[in-house]
Amino acid sequence: MSDTQKTFRALLHAQRVWDVPLPRFDASAAPADPLDLFRTWFAEAVAAGQTEPHTMTLATVDAEGRPDARTLMLHDADERGWHFGTHTTSEKGRQLAARPHAALTFYWPAQGRQVRVRGTVTPVGRAESRADLRARSTGALAAALTGTQSEVLPSRDELVRASEEAWERARAEPDTEVETWSRYVVEPHEAEFFQGDAERRHVRLRYRREAVGPWTRELLWP
Repeated sequence: MSDTQKTFRALLHAQRVWDVPLPRFDASAAPADPLDLFRTWFAEAVAAGQTEPHTMTLATVDAEGRPDARTLMLHDADERGWHFGTHTTSEKGRQLAARPHAALTFYWPAQGRQVRVRGTVTPVGRAESRADLRARSTGALAAALTGTQSEVLPSRDELVRASEEAWERARAEPDTEVETWSRYVVEPHEAEFFQGDAERRHVRLRYRREAVGPWTRELLWP
């Protein structure tokens, strides 16, 4: 084993999790709908000082069935499902067009909590997608106007030039439309809430349903 590997492994093994008191989770008192519990946990993550609690991992599969994942922001969570936005021409946009299923993961270490959502992904209409982009920051519009997401970038200089032009346009024309921008909704068929425990007696509550109707709630072994 090389010295570099030894150093890395020692550093890795020295890391610890949950060095703060963790909340208790009484799964028997959980609401009937996972959306209600998600909203409660999200508010508690914010109150606990969790950094960027609205970020999540989106997992998709490509045409060959190989998994892919990236971190992006939650735009909303309502009765339809969990919302996010991206370009239809991006890699994830193309993957979702071919296989409209995805998984989301939220991790809030400030409270030792994790939320996982699996479901079918549907793009919303153009009007809602336009409104989604307009409701965000100037920087978000500038980013949407910059280049072609996921394509090969010839040089850093080209990115800088394109970004400067996009920022100028976003400031001057805040209602600019980006035809490739779309909002998507993950309509859940399964949602799991994980509460960490210092003694490793983690609580895992899974909601699942086969079709429209009441959710089934069940505990899982950690």
